Formats: sequence, C-alpha cells, structure tokens
Amino acid sequence: MNAPVKPTEFADAPLWDLSDLYASREDVRIQTDLDRARALVDQLNTYQGKLTALSGAELGLALDEVIRTYEEASEILGALGAFAFLGASTDRENAQAQSFEADVREKITAIATPTVWVTLEINQLEDEAVKAALEAFEPARRWAPWLRRLRAMKPHELSEELETFIAERGPLQAQWSRLFDETLAALRADVDGEKLTLSEGLNRLTDTDEAKRAAAGKAMTEAFNGITRTMGMVLNTIAAEKALEDKKRGFKRPADSRHLANEVHGESVDAMAEAVAKAYPRIAHRYYALKAKLMGKDKLNHWDRNAPLGQAGAKTYDWKGGKELVLSSFADLGGDFAERAGWFFDRPWIDARPRAGKQSGAYSHPVTAGAHPYVFLNWMGERRDVLTLAHELGHGVHQTLAAGQGGLLADTPLTLAETASIFAEGLTFDRLLAEATDEDRRALLAGRIEDGLNTVVRQIAFHRFETRFHDERAKGEVSVERINQIWTEELTASLGPAVDLEGYENWWAYVSHFVHSPFYVYAYAFGDLLVAALMETRAKDPEAFTPLYRELLANGGSKTYVEALEPFGLNPRDPAFWTIGTKRLEGLVDQFEALCAN
Repeated sequence: MNAPVKPTEFADAPLWDLSDLYASREDVRIQTDLDRARALVDQLNTYQGKLTALSGAELGLALDEVIRTYEEASEILGALGAFAFLGASTDRENAQAQSFEADVREKITAIATPTVWVTLEINQLEDEAVKAALEAFEPARRWAPWLRRLRAMKPHELSEELETFIAERGPLQAQWSRLFDETLAALRADVDGEKLTLSEGLNRLTDTDEAKRAAAGKAMTEAFNGITRTMGMVLNTIAAEKALEDKKRGFKRPADSRHLANEVHGESVDAMAEAVAKAYPRIAHRYYALKAKLMGKDKLNHWDRNAPLGQAGAKTYDWKGGKELVLSSFADLGGDFAERAGWFFDRPWIDARPRAGKQSGAYSHPVTAGAHPYVFLNWMGERRDVLTLAHELGHGVHQTLAAGQGGLLADTPLTLAETASIFAEGLTFDRLLAEATDEDRRALLAGRIEDGLNTVVRQIAFHRFETRFHDERAKGEVSVERINQIWTEELTASLGPAVDLEGYENWWAYVSHFVHSPFYVYAYAFGDLLVAALMETRAKDPEAFTPLYRELLANGGSKTYVEALEPFGLNPRDPAFWTIGTKRLEGLVDQFEALCAN
C-alpha cells in the first residue's frame, strides 16, 4: 500500500520521530535490549517444571514472579517489534527497512519461543489451585483477568513441541503479509498517463468531478486485475494454514479463535451480523437509492458511492484546522481527554504526511505500556481525513489511559478496541454538523451516513465474504473467479440494487485485514453499534457519563465487554442491544430523506 507522491502538497502535516524508541536501525541499544530480553527469558525459565508442584502462597508468589518477568520481557521485545514495524510502514519500497523488520521479527521469535512453556504449565494447574494461590498471595491477584483470558485457551492448546513449532514458524508465515504489502506498495493505476498509487486512487473516488472518479475507478480495477492471482494465492495460503492450525486446536469454525480472543460468543457475533443484514434494505438500500436520485441517476456506479454532495462534502482542511477541530471535539467530552489528545500534537507522535513508499491506511500503534502510542495516517485535507484523525487519536487516548494496567492487561479485546476511536469520530462529526450552515447540513449528513454504512454495513459484508471464503477454502483452493463471485454477491446484498458493482469484482484484493488479521472486520461494526448505545446513554446525562467512560477505557483488557458495559446499564447479550445502533443509523437516513424532500 502506498501514499501519494506529492510531498509538498501537505507539507504542514507532521512526521513522527521514533527516537523515543531507538535512534536508528543501527542503534547499539537494539542489541542491548535483545540481550536484556534474553536474560529475562533465562531467568523466567528457571521456573519451568516447578509450578505444578507448588500450592497456596508459594504458588501465588511463583505465579507473580513468572508473570511479571514474562511481562517485562514482552515489553522489551514489543518495543523492538514496534520500532521495526513503524519504520517499515512509512518506507515500504525500501528493501533495507523491510529486511530489518523481518530480521527483528525473527530475532524476537527466537528469544520468545523458549517461553512457550509458561502458558502451557499455568494451564496445567487446576482452577481451584489457581484461585487458592491468588487468595493466599495478594500481589498476584492483579493477574486474575490475564489468567482468565489465558485459561480460556486451555481446551485448544497443543503439546509444547507443536506450540514451539507454531511460534518458530510465525516469522515465515508473516512473509505472506509482507508480500501483500509490497505488492500493493508497487501498484499503480494508469489514469491518462498519470500513475496513481493506491491512496491516490482511493482519494480520487471522493473527487467532486465525476469524470475523475470514473477514470480512477476503472484504472484501479485494471490495476487490481494485474495482482489478483498473487493476492488470491496469498489469501488461499493464509486460509489453508489457519484451517490446519484450527483443526489441530479443535476450533469448529474459522472465526472461533478470534471470538475466543475477544471473549465473545460466536452466536453473539452471528446475531449482530444477522441484525445488520436484516437492516440492509432499510438503511443502505434506501440511502443509495436516495443518493442516486439526487445525482440524477438510476443507479450509482461503484465509484460514485462516496462522491461528495455539494461543496460541504468537498470542503478541505489544512493540518492546523483539522487539529483544532478534533481537539475541540475531545474537549466537548470533558475530563482530560483533550489534554491527552494534545500530547500527540505537542510531541512528534504522529506521522500524517503522505509520501512515496508510505503505506496507505491509518492506525494507532500502542507500542508498549511503558512507552507511548504512535499515530499513523495519510492526511489529504478532506473531511474524511479529519474524522480519521479523530478515530486514530481516540485509539491513542485509549491506549494512554489503559497503559496504567501494564503490558499484559492494557491490551483490549476487539470487542472494546474500536470503542474510543468510533466515539471520537462521532464527537467530531457532531461538531462538524453543529457548525454547518443549513445549506451544508445535507452534504454533511450524507457523509456521516456513508461513514456509518462503511463501518457497519460494509464491514459486515466483508465479514460474511470472509466467512464464506474460509468455508469454501476448507474444501480446496478457491479460484480468483470464485473469490470475485463471493465478494460481488455479498457486496450486492449489502449495498442494494441502486449501486452498480460492475468492475468492482476484484476490489477484495486491497483489503488488508483479510491478510493481516483474519476475522477482525466485524470488530468495526461491533464497535460502531456499541458506541451508538453509549452515545444514547451520554445524551441522557453527559456529566455523569464522562467519568464512567474514562474508567471503561482505563480498564484496558482487565474486564470483559459485558462487565465493562454494566455501569452504563447496557447488556450486549440482549439481541435488542444491537438494534439501538441500526435504528440510530436508520434515523439518520430518515433525516436525510426529509432534507431531500424539502
């Protein structure tokens, strides 16, 4: 994936400085930290084979020692891995940066693999023995949430030999993701002799000029045609490797391992997906039919789906303006949210300037609990970029709050991982809408609906596509033609008859989550619908809401999503919970329809 090759156009957007981690790839501290981590692992391994012989306070003390040492080593190795990844993601066409990332990954694996015994041996302990040990030795009690998540994996663990093999194989499996990233980094779409990178092409799809959108859409389809064989092989291989491991571990469905990590029942995810699918006609189909009518069309071409309506949709922002808007939105929430968001601007923690070799997309990398997050995006000055900035800063603020839990407990399952980001995005949109003129409100409302459709409807379509693909891969390799067909069927069902998807058949080839994080995508819909319920709660009593919300974020992964939502009086196990979000989005479409009628 690659960003536009126009470094001067957005020169006010910042670059990050990774020297808080290491000065450069040649920094001598890298080897020092590798040695430190190796020494900690050696110290940790002196406990191997001893835990099962202990009980009571002695076991509690040993568990505390083992887990603290395990966390400390993980923090050191996590910072090393983050430094390598962060540097590589802004320099995907630099062979040295890519090789450094791969080399660091292999070194980390070599040091960490001998700790495989830790989780296996802890899970050999009986539940009563663990409970008694935590009661007998108070300092060990803080690890209870981590132990809960760890022991959930107990039925699916393999022998130490197989677990070691899987860990050692990890860096080699990661090469498929590297192939995917580097293939997209090299992709160019030819538009009348202009070579567009992926980010440039996607950005062109929101141009006010229909001819430019059409040219970019067609050129990107042609560019994807040139890589679908490679990407199809990558998807097939990753799915086959996952299926093999899932079979060994006893997972019945391809998404089950992700559900377990998220501490969510597959039935709950299925219920959410079904609720969204049932709402397709009332939300997406109706909205795109309205938009097509407004644009004087019987159907929208796929490149018109996110086309701006009026000048509000096409408004641009410089970096300073975007920063002020986002920080004002965080301030609306109260507490110390704006202050924490401000840290990222006051310090070089953001890389927003698009440039050659930088991958597309956006993320907030937590690095480690003992360091600080870094935010990555490609700033092009559009309204969507403002919302993306808010989204990633939401992650960043969440990560700074959760850091107090320590490395092992700060990590948040996907059921809550998108909460702060989507909430921040919603606050920023509310401010945009509040400051808009009557003339601009329709275009802004359209943009908000489209963001919701992309986050909820489109991501559930992605999830259903991914599920069907993995199910078919279990029976044998899936051809590119069949992948195209499944993709088209699911996207057509979600977007409805008012969107013409001719030429969109191969656009699955750029969706990175299918490669980097199989079955991640439902988390976006999960998060959006969860945030809709939280926003309804905030509207009733904003002052009381803020401290509860801050506590939810600061808890990191120490509570399940069900426990985390209890203080708000919300029950995500109730099927009706999911309709709060779909009805909220449906209400926005109602408002849009009313504005269009006037």
